[in-house]
Amino acid sequence: MAAKRSPIGSVLVTLLLLLTATGCNPLRPRAILHGGYRVAPELLTMNQPQIERGRPCVVVDSVGWFVGIPGRLLLWDPRIDNHQISKQTEGLLTAYLMDNELSHVKVRLNQYAPLQDWKRLRNNKTVGWGYRYTLGVLSLAGETLLPGRIFGGDRYNPYTATIHLYSDVPAIAMHEAAHAKDFSRRKWQGTYAAVYLLSPAPLWHERIATSDVLYYTTVKQDDQLQREAYRILYPAYGTYVGSSLGMFLPKYADPLYITSVLVGHAAAHHHAYALPELMYLSQNSEASSQPAEVHAVAYDEPMPELPGESIPLSQILWP
Repeated sequence: MAAKRSPIGSVLVTLLLLLTATGCNPLRPRAILHGGYRVAPELLTMNQPQIERGRPCVVVDSVGWFVGIPGRLLLWDPRIDNHQISKQTEGLLTAYLMDNELSHVKVRLNQYAPLQDWKRLRNNKTVGWGYRYTLGVLSLAGETLLPGRIFGGDRYNPYTATIHLYSDVPAIAMHEAAHAKDFSRRKWQGTYAAVYLLSPAPLWHERIATSDVLYYTTVKQDDQLQREAYRILYPAYGTYVGSSLGMFLPKYADPLYITSVLVGHAAAHHHAYALPELMYLSQNSEASSQPAEVHAVAYDEPMPELPGESIPLSQILWP
């Protein structure tokens, strides 16, 4: 007897293909607009230097490199979780932080520093104490017991306003910084972080950060950086799509996850080689609404009039 096939998975994957291959692309370049950041003054006083590197350790980093093999295969890039952050990646991340005035955000390049992060958790008053001493404590406990120095996983921790980077990929570094930019403009940062734990909410958070990086690389007009952003961030977004689909269709979780990543690679290939057309469309697109006064950002090039957004919390689960 032939196995029964559920049409739901096919429909969802087909929908994803249509979204990424047509004008309904949810990851089109779009700036994160804001009227200023909400920052705890204590973080500024304890944020020097802003970027710190972990001391090289051949044994630990070799173990981390081995553990990171699945991630490198999934995104098809040898720099994923390689635990060797180049000066070029650091420089591009520094430029993004400066251009977006994110001086309160801490960056740890392949560094394990749990004690300093516990201090940042205590001083990050922009996140309510109820969130800091529950979800924040759990997140730091996880980082302490399962250190990224071994297990990898680039991420932004909103409870400590800290970027943890283990991959030598500028697009990923800027993507995590875009999360910092998105969180810092929110009034209820703890609630926004808590909502991220509810699937499929991460699709919304990740879309905002990804679109901002694509916008930023468009403004900088760096062809190589733009292509890298599409090539890496699209399949990375596919991992979140696959995880969300697997929650609703657990029987098909693995094939849907892999299919979502493959669709992301295909969409990245399509958009990366259509960059001239994408730039033309972006520069001539009209904003759907007039944004409020925007906090000034010192980009080297004039900023195209691309639409931005500020998302109410009530709309997080319903993009």
